[in-house]
Amino acid sequence: MIYVWMSVACSVLVSVLLKLARRLQVDVGQAIAWNYVATSALTAVVFHPSLEGLRSAQAPWLGFVGLGLLLPLIFLALAASVRSAGIVRTDASQRLSLLISLLAAFLLFGERLNAGKGAGIVLGLLALLCMVWRKEGRSADGDQGGWLWPLVVFVGFGAIDILLKRVAQAGTPFAASLQAMFALALLVSVVLLLWRRWHDRTFFTLRDAVAGLLLGLANFGNIVFYVRGHQALPDHPSLVFASMNLGVVALGALVGTLAFRERLSRVNVLGLLLALLAIGLIARG
Repeated sequence: MIYVWMSVACSVLVSVLLKLARRLQVDVGQAIAWNYVATSALTAVVFHPSLEGLRSAQAPWLGFVGLGLLLPLIFLALAASVRSAGIVRTDASQRLSLLISLLAAFLLFGERLNAGKGAGIVLGLLALLCMVWRKEGRSADGDQGGWLWPLVVFVGFGAIDILLKRVAQAGTPFAASLQAMFALALLVSVVLLLWRRWHDRTFFTLRDAVAGLLLGLANFGNIVFYVRGHQALPDHPSLVFASMNLGVVALGALVGTLAFRERLSRVNVLGLLLALLAIGLIARG
């Protein structure tokens, strides 16, 4: 289980780094681009992927391109959500995105719905509504980001999960798929940066590069340790799944409330508890 806990820590660390970005005057867009430099390089060094599968006619390039576009864009949404809604609500919304991939599994991939998963989906949707609910009409940023960005994170990560499932069904080796996704995400990030450089006169800085490389290390650690957790416990996939998702929601709640003094309403706390219960029911189901 040590791999699972390390994956949980890396996942929450990504949110913490994004939370600290404004305080440390880090340009999030540049940091995300450097993040994909790190993840692409680490994938090549750690996994030594064979790229032969990418040359196959069956290679799911449509899925790769979709992921290449979505990954950096949703990363930007994640940063905006952490800034406006906080770590607690953002991490819960990200983990509840499994509801979208679960619904897709029933509607698109032919899986059967049972009582446990059905109850988990209902509770998860209630949890999401409670987590994005705010008594104030507007967030601290002066817009509706306090509820809008967590919803974008929820939908975006759900779409990424569906595309990942499509890519996995195509049979392309995991390491090669990871390399293709990160390379395309890096390309999209660089294009966005060049557009900003031309349009807003954004300047590249060493601080943003260092922050981005640290972000990429945490992002890559989250993936590697999660995979290692499944490899270490091959007969208990639901245990790894539940521990990962419940762990991120719980640790994110502790870090957000204790380290960053994030305030949650009673409805938000109810949503957090419902999220934990929903994930547990889905894993058990």
